[in-house]
Amino acid sequence: MSYARGLVETGKGLFAWLQPDGSWGWSNAGLIVDGDQSLLVDTLFDVPLTAEMLAAMRDATGLGGADITCLVNTHANGDHTHGNCLCSNAEIIASAASAREMEGFGAHQMAAMKAAGASGALGVAGRYFADIFAPFEFAGIEERAPTRTFSGQLDIKVGDRDVSLIEVGPAHTAGDVLVHVPDARTVFTGDILFIEGTPIMWAGPVGNWIKACERILAMDVDTIVPGHGPLTDKAGVRAVANYLEHINREARARYDAGMDAETAARDIAASGGLGRFAGWSDAERIVVNVDTLYREFSGDKTPPDALALFDRMGRFYYDRRG
Repeated sequence: MSYARGLVETGKGLFAWLQPDGSWGWSNAGLIVDGDQSLLVDTLFDVPLTAEMLAAMRDATGLGGADITCLVNTHANGDHTHGNCLCSNAEIIASAASAREMEGFGAHQMAAMKAAGASGALGVAGRYFADIFAPFEFAGIEERAPTRTFSGQLDIKVGDRDVSLIEVGPAHTAGDVLVHVPDARTVFTGDILFIEGTPIMWAGPVGNWIKACERILAMDVDTIVPGHGPLTDKAGVRAVANYLEHINREARARYDAGMDAETAARDIAASGGLGRFAGWSDAERIVVNVDTLYREFSGDKTPPDALALFDRMGRFYYDRRG
């Protein structure tokens, strides 16, 4: 499918905002419009990017950021929330689990880590963090938290259109949400789908993520807007589910053999264990995925050590580049 940067009209009153190449921070968003009512699916990683998107949406629909009546954050990661402040009049809806997660890590921490990494602090983790997030400006972002939360499913109206918000997390993060527009046969998936890029499993369990993919496959939809990557179809959903099933098997075999998580991740990548997924971008995310799987296998409920995982990803990334 074609994959150009900018606004794509996917149906009557429906739009997707796409950001190639879909790697770290280059996320997608969506807009649902009916009459003077509108629902924005996610904002972007910083204020300038979000302002550009909202300007394009205003040109297409006549509705600017201040006119957006409802904003849904599909999950807590900043590349889907940091532009919330530009939707000053919108009700902001997220799952309760996502809202709690947003409270724990915000744009000011991102700015501090990026600055520390650029200065040489935090070692390989800091260097990697500063490199992958170099295009984005986190300083000065005013966080705007959800004003309404839910658990399970929330059915709402956008004008006369029915929209279902379906919580499928924990999976990618603690509280992932799908946004389903039945009359348009469309679903916005947030980061349940990374298309042509390696998914990253911060939360798990892996079974929940696979079930989320199965839920999308069971929907009567033609248009599927992923959190990262080009517009896709059900074949793209199956590919993500197949990746998750594949790494679950590969990681389990190495866990049972007594291999530690970092060694297992590198062994999967080096031994051809990534199979047909080896060409997907951001291959270093395998170290996070294996670490999450190992904690699931062992019953370890402690939160992941994000700095340690960025260090592992950084070393994987730089080693592959010589």
